[in-house]
Amino acid sequence: MTSATTYPQLTGEYTLDAAHSRIGFNARHAMVTKVRGSFNEFTGTATIDGDAPEKSSAQVTIQAHSIDTRNADRDGHLKSNDFLSMDEYPTITFTTTEIKQTGETDFDVTGDLTVKDVTRSVTIPFTFEGSAKDPFGNDRIGFEGSTTISRKDYGITWNAALETGGVLVSDKVTLEFEISAIKNA
Repeated sequence: MTSATTYPQLTGEYTLDAAHSRIGFNARHAMVTKVRGSFNEFTGTATIDGDAPEKSSAQVTIQAHSIDTRNADRDGHLKSNDFLSMDEYPTITFTTTEIKQTGETDFDVTGDLTVKDVTRSVTIPFTFEGSAKDPFGNDRIGFEGSTTISRKDYGITWNAALETGGVLVSDKVTLEFEISAIKNA
């Protein structure tokens, strides 16, 4: 585990390692269970300032068509105009606007999340999971975090009423991030 005193050695430019990262989500379905999914195609970069973490920054671009809930019919519906309008809005983006250290390994990462044509500020609490040199000589860092958003805030309002009351898809969606990034040479 890297301690706060070793953050300065992390200073540098990083590239997200999509093969060892996950950008996922879950939403309540039929008010009785959660549907989990992820986006399988994304890119991102980060600039880490170990001496002044608040000066760090990151940006991520997600390919909307890569949504995967392990159900082709559901994925097709999520890509449609009822939800992500993938043909018109092929990417989802997040760009940091502020980073605050809230504990030795905890950070509030605030940024602009753009889904479809709507951009809203979102704060994601992240925990720094550590750094390591992998067997291939790469300097690697890891972060995990999650936050809950309202899909209605992004104009995603499709739903269906249930006979028992309530709705098919919750408004609240939890976004989950398990990020591994490699320091650029």
